[in-house]
Order: sequence, then C-alpha cells, then structure tokens
Amino acid sequence: MGTLKSRLSLLYFLQFAVWGCYLSCFGQLLGAGGLGKDIQWFYAAVGIVSLVTPALMGHMADRFVASRNLLGACHLSAALAMFVAWAYADAHPQMEFWVFFIIYLAFLAFYMPTLALANTTTFAILKSHGERPVDHFPSIRVWGTIGFVAAMWFVNSAYYHDGTFGFTLSDSDEASPFRFQYNSMQLLAASVVGVLTAVYVTTLPAVKTHAGGGKSSMSDIFGLKAFRLFKVKPIRVFLIFAVFTGVCLQISNGFAIPYINHFMGVEEYAGSLAAGNATMLVSLSQLSEAVCILFVGVAMKRIGFKWVVALALLAWCLRFLFLGIGNPGSGLWLFVASMLVYGVAFDFFNISGHIYMDQMSDRENKGFGQGMLMMMTNGIGATFGMIAAGSVINSYCHWEMVAVGPSQMRLFMGEWTSPWLIFAGYALAVGIVFALVFRAGKGNHTADSTSHIA
Repeated sequence: MGTLKSRLSLLYFLQFAVWGCYLSCFGQLLGAGGLGKDIQWFYAAVGIVSLVTPALMGHMADRFVASRNLLGACHLSAALAMFVAWAYADAHPQMEFWVFFIIYLAFLAFYMPTLALANTTTFAILKSHGERPVDHFPSIRVWGTIGFVAAMWFVNSAYYHDGTFGFTLSDSDEASPFRFQYNSMQLLAASVVGVLTAVYVTTLPAVKTHAGGGKSSMSDIFGLKAFRLFKVKPIRVFLIFAVFTGVCLQISNGFAIPYINHFMGVEEYAGSLAAGNATMLVSLSQLSEAVCILFVGVAMKRIGFKWVVALALLAWCLRFLFLGIGNPGSGLWLFVASMLVYGVAFDFFNISGHIYMDQMSDRENKGFGQGMLMMMTNGIGATFGMIAAGSVINSYCHWEMVAVGPSQMRLFMGEWTSPWLIFAGYALAVGIVFALVFRAGKGNHTADSTSHIA
C-alpha cells in the first residue's frame, strides 16, 4: 500500500503544481498587461468552464473512457493551451482581452475536469486494492497542496532576464522585477509541469469504466443527469450551499496578491519584505492547507459533516477579516493569521465535500458526484462570486503606475479594507444559515455509507 500511496501522492503533487505556478499571482500579470479591470472575469472563467466540462468528463469517465486515460489527455491538452497563452503574453506586453481570454478558456476547459478526474481515479484505484478512500485520501491529497506551495515558491523567487536564470527574494536586486510572479514566465512554468503530469498519469494503474458505451441522451452528453443527485434531500441542501460557499473560493486567489503588492506603492510599507514577496506570503495558506487536510477525516468522525462545513465558513470569514485589517508592518501577524485559517476554510469544505459526495453516490455515478460538486462550487458559485467581488473591488481600487524603488510598477491602489470586510460579513452569514438549515441524512458521516442515487 505504501508504494501505491506514494504514486498517487506524486500525481497530486504535479496536478496542483500546475495551478500553483500561476493561480495566485495571475492577477498581478493581468494588471501589468493592461487587463487589471478584468481580473474578475479570468477567475470567473474557472466557474464558467466548471459549469459544463467537469460533469461532462465525469460522465465520460463513468461510461466510456478509463478515468486515468482521460485524465492524461486533459492534462496534455491543457498544457498545450497554456503554452499558447504564454507565447501570446510574452509577445504582447499590453494584451487584448478577448484574445487572451479565449486562450485561457481553452486551458481551463481541459484543466478543470482534471480536479474531479484525479479524485475519481484515486478513489477507484484505492477501492480496487481494498482500501477505503476516507482512510487514505487526506494523506494523499496533502501532496497536492505541497506541490502547489513548491510551485508558488518557485515563481515567487525565480527570474529570467538577459539570458540569465536565477533566484532572488530581495526587492533591491536589479533582477527582482523580472521574477516569474510578475510576468508571463509563470504561464510557461505551468505548461511544462502540465506536460510532466500528462506523462506521469500514463504510469498509474488502469481503472476500468463501470459501463459500456452505447447510446447516450443529450442529458448524458452534457452531464445534466448529474442533477439526479438532487433527489436526495441532504445532498440537495449541501449542493445549494456549495454554490454560496463557492463564492468565497476564488476571491483571495484573484485579489490577495495584487492587494499585498499594492503596499509596495504605500510609502509607509515600501521596501517591506512581505509586500515584495506576496506570492511566498500567500503560500502560507497552502502550508496551512497541508496541515489541516490531515484532520478532515478525524473532524468528520468527531463532530460530523455539518459542523465541519460550518467551521469552514467561519474560517472564510476570518480569512477575509484578517486581510482587511492587516498590513505588511505592525499588522503582518494578521496577514499570517489570514493565511493560517485558510487551511480550515478550504479543506474543511472542499475535502470533506468530495468525500461526502463519494459516500453518497452509487457505484455508477462517482464521476457525476465529483463533477457535480465542482460544477456547484467552482462553477456557479465561483462565477457569480468573482463577478460580484470584482465589481466591489473596482469601485474602491484602480490600477496605476507607481514608483517602486528605481523602477515603475503597475499596482492596484485604493481603499482595500471595505471590500474585505464585506466579504467577511457574507461568509459569516452563509455559515450561520447553513448551521441552522442543514440536516445530514442517516449514515452520511460513515465511510461505508450505502446510500444510492436512483
């Protein structure tokens, strides 16, 4: 079992390293490329794509193509699309919205399904070896977080300029403005890791589909039968709240680093280590995630799924609150606290949710269950959440050229506290309502639940 867990752990390390290369610092790249006012649309694109492709690919994995093979094909296609995105951004310092947006949509169309497909593949491989996912998945999935952090550290400090490649953390280094976290090289790094992931997937044990091909209705083709999950009331209520929780998922991904970077243009905090290394500071969130993921299974057994999700929403509230009242100086500890509570916010909802959906879905609908959760959170929730969040932030802040040491940088300046407090209040309200409304079905908290979706 040790060797199998190691192989699956490496899958997640590579899987999330692709995302870690660019997701957190993408907003700064967009701002520098003249698309700062459109950040919300690029992060909302994650949701737009998740409305269709995860459920569609989940159906294909359930019916037609071995999930391992489909996972590898999606990773390779996503890597190629990301390479095109890098080539365009590298050649166009000021980018056209629709050109870059369409290229990025192509990347997401293939990458987003891999998040659910990796889970489906892993659960199937574990079960084929007589293992329960609830016992092993958290310690496997944690390597995805480690991969995400490793990628963030790499792009935070790596630079390439005038034929020279190196690493630096110092803003006083003349190569500092050329670090990957500020430019298109973050996209090239993501593309390279994507190719490595696609190759690695081919080495994993084959996973058989549960049903043959045959005729499919339009609802099969577009994954609409995933909505059959709404027939079970506890799942229906959870998925509805998954939409509202999904609103929180992309906000800090899209805006935390531009927010922290903006302090480089504030005289009081100019030159602070934290403001100039925002990507590394935000990586503390993923380190917290790596630790907290190990407690998800224990928490589900001790306090139940309902209170695990309620704690996650309280943590989202604190995440936004601490960002809003912190700073890179005397308030640095609040930034650190915001990063640390992220582990509870993300893991206690996301990981427990995937385990819950696997427990509550019958054998032929595991892919549907995983894809449906992705659709509701990263799809509907994240889409409308980012559009709304972008509107709020753009009403308080704007991009402008600011002197940073001897050079000029485009930073997202403005009054940031109010937006973060608005987001904190929203998360708290959703958490309170969830705690009052959700009632878990019998057996939902056990790994050997036999509930089926007709």
